[in-house]
Amino acid sequence: MSLSPDLKELVARARADLRMGVPVVLSEGLVVLAVETLTQDRLAELRAMGAPLVLAVTGRRAETLKARPYDRDIARIAVPDQASLTWIQSIADPAGDLNYPMKGPLQTLRDGAAGPHRAAIAMTKTARLLPATIGVDVEDPAGFAATHNLTLLSAAAILRTGLSPMKRVISARLPLEVSEVGRLHVYRPEDGAEEHYAIEIGHPDRGRPVLARLHSACFTGDLLGSLKCDCGPQLRAALAQMGEAGAGMLLYLNQEGRGIGLANKMRAYSLQDQGFDTVEANHRLGFEDDERDFRIGAAILRQMGFGAVRLLTNNPAKIEMMRQSGIDVTERVPLKVGETAQNRAYLATKAAKSGHLL
Repeated sequence: MSLSPDLKELVARARADLRMGVPVVLSEGLVVLAVETLTQDRLAELRAMGAPLVLAVTGRRAETLKARPYDRDIARIAVPDQASLTWIQSIADPAGDLNYPMKGPLQTLRDGAAGPHRAAIAMTKTARLLPATIGVDVEDPAGFAATHNLTLLSAAAILRTGLSPMKRVISARLPLEVSEVGRLHVYRPEDGAEEHYAIEIGHPDRGRPVLARLHSACFTGDLLGSLKCDCGPQLRAALAQMGEAGAGMLLYLNQEGRGIGLANKMRAYSLQDQGFDTVEANHRLGFEDDERDFRIGAAILRQMGFGAVRLLTNNPAKIEMMRQSGIDVTERVPLKVGETAQNRAYLATKAAKSGHLL
């Protein structure tokens, strides 16, 4: 049995490296760093390698920058020799777009391999960083990684990596306000990402459709009572309905901010204060409307013995992804609560642009 890390463990290590501002080496011949955690010293070291620097952003961010995305879902931007760290980070972060709208003209690359840059951006997303990387080609990636003690992995393998298997860590009795017969189950993905929680109300019959809710973590709404969203009221209403029914399953998934993380969610809120709606804000940051993966919830339900649900949701995308993941959704149970003067426009945008049934 080898003590060496396998692919999922190498990806987890690389994800942590990018969060700390440490380079990662891709075996296809690319050294990359996350733009968000890039430092002046490491930028100088990249330049000292002598090869041209390439700044990769998503197609969504490229649209905002008026940069042509020859690679469709990403754009590879040639970094000018005189570009400063501030300029590079302004390409990734839209915070100053309205104050400094002219960053170009930007030269995007048409030739060369886009796959390694695509894989690097995918890792920044799972690291909950801004989806932008800076990279430089290297002729001997394995030797470079060994010399500098850097993580080496294959971009092709990263792009083939699927959903990490879930492992139950522990379950314990947890009496709740809505039901004294409650249990909390903690699940941990094998790739070392965030844990997810299953809250079991009563004793649901595994042979019948269970009243269920896939609830994505919302620190601001669930804990602080934010008026900008309807998450907190939805969470409490779902638990109350399960308590009244005598049984239910609530999956609490750590996918803050529709999967972009709390820091990026606050960046999106800041953009909303500039006048952009929730979808426009995500796109300016370089994200899709919704980056969540509801297959996680389906995997946990299957492990717990459930094959069918009555799903508490206003989001048709959840229903479709659950069905594609082998969970039969026998009924959609509406959950229309929590509208405020502060979130009315947000809810209208979700209905108009993301198809929520409100």
